[in-house]
Amino acid sequence: MQLPLPRGPITARLVDALAAPPHAFGLPLPDPACPALRDDDLQLALFVCYELHYRGFDEVDDGWEWNTSLLGLREALERRFEEGLAGAVPRPPAVPPGRLRRAMTELVAAADGDGPPLAAFLQHRADREQFREFVVHRSVYHLKEADPHTWAIPRLHGRAKAALVEIQSDEYGCGRLERMHAELFRATMRGLDLDDSYGAHVDRVPAITLAIGNAMSLFGLHRRHRGALLGHLAAFEMTSSTPNLKYSRGLRRLGGDSAARRFYDEHVQADAVHEQIALNDMCGGFAADHPALTGDVLYGAACALALDRLFAEHVMGCWQRGSTSLHPAGLAVGSR
Repeated sequence: MQLPLPRGPITARLVDALAAPPHAFGLPLPDPACPALRDDDLQLALFVCYELHYRGFDEVDDGWEWNTSLLGLREALERRFEEGLAGAVPRPPAVPPGRLRRAMTELVAAADGDGPPLAAFLQHRADREQFREFVVHRSVYHLKEADPHTWAIPRLHGRAKAALVEIQSDEYGCGRLERMHAELFRATMRGLDLDDSYGAHVDRVPAITLAIGNAMSLFGLHRRHRGALLGHLAAFEMTSSTPNLKYSRGLRRLGGDSAARRFYDEHVQADAVHEQIALNDMCGGFAADHPALTGDVLYGAACALALDRLFAEHVMGCWQRGSTSLHPAGLAVGSR
């Protein structure tokens, strides 16, 4: 994966620094006046910092992963990001462990229909180029599905750990390459004549798309957020089956073959099963072991739902204005 084009003073300096061997450096801090969830410079800088814990970048020394200067920058970026999440997502109160399932269900039900009907639009009205745009956005996460949530496995034990491993095993195709969900998504991209290489479209996606993935990495890379990570995954599974059915039907309407649609078809069935495992065993087991952290589980779920709504608002708003929801290809955002 190549380093992305800069989007402001932070990413410009960060990309320059990463091109050299690991060293101490100082970088400008994020602008507190810019809303964190829509700050392209902040979100891209966080994405770059996090990506060093995943597959890294071509010609970037792996020693940067734990460089103290970079970790200091990441801490400052994360602080602004967490402030932005807190401002956009009210923190639900903690509930007794026995009421967590009901509270999660009520949270998801309250969010249902809260935002523009992106899935329905893709099913019935989107043209091929709009569907391709949607897939480009989703590629930032789906090509690493389900790596961010896997960070929680060594931080759990007992019933919660076993449940998460069961979900993740399905996500990784139960050990079969051709069944890995990331590989199925690559087939969807190829069916739409899109570059399916990892990270190929990062330069095109806006801050809110990066924020969706960054939230998963934020929760996954900090043990203190393990409850939020589980809640995020549970909400993800609880709200997946119906939209994926609509995506599959929309892609079929646009001429997508069975190989291109398989990613969505797989999630219609798999996520209906995962929902029950995530609610009853993963979150339920975690809540039984950590009753004081049920509010964290609910907060992670609320963040997942809120970010998805903001993403849909961005995409649908652009399309309603007759414009693309992506950044221009080959152009640094700050130079627009």
